[in-house]
Amino acid sequence: MAETRINAYEGMFLFPQTVSADLQSAADHVLEILSKGGAELISLCKWDERRLAYDIKGNKRGVYFLTYFKCDATKLAAIERDCRLSERLLRSMITRADHVTPEQMTAMDGRQQLADEIALRKTQPVAAPAAEPQVEASVDAE
Repeated sequence: MAETRINAYEGMFLFPQTVSADLQSAADHVLEILSKGGAELISLCKWDERRLAYDIKGNKRGVYFLTYFKCDATKLAAIERDCRLSERLLRSMITRADHVTPEQMTAMDGRQQLADEIALRKTQPVAAPAAEPQVEASVDAE
């Protein structure tokens, strides 16, 4: 019987900027992909929102999520496949996390900060679009 190797991995997931309106669904999508692949989540955090170097599927900006997780090396291909097939993700990259200690992985956990940001965005009123200046039509009487 083959011996299973459980490795630690670092996963970076890129979503379009439109997901910033509903960060919870993006985080849930990442968790769904990882749990479907049998991964054990160590940490998850919203890493950054930034301008992309080039347009990806018509998006100029994106939201990055950084995760650290453990999983069986044989199941990693299924996780990567689910990422490629996802219509919600723009890009993903998963690498071995041999360069990071378990303490550093745990310290990167930003689930509480993410929950705080989601709650804050729900309480903030949505900005109304700026009103267009109205131009009055003048009628010249002859």
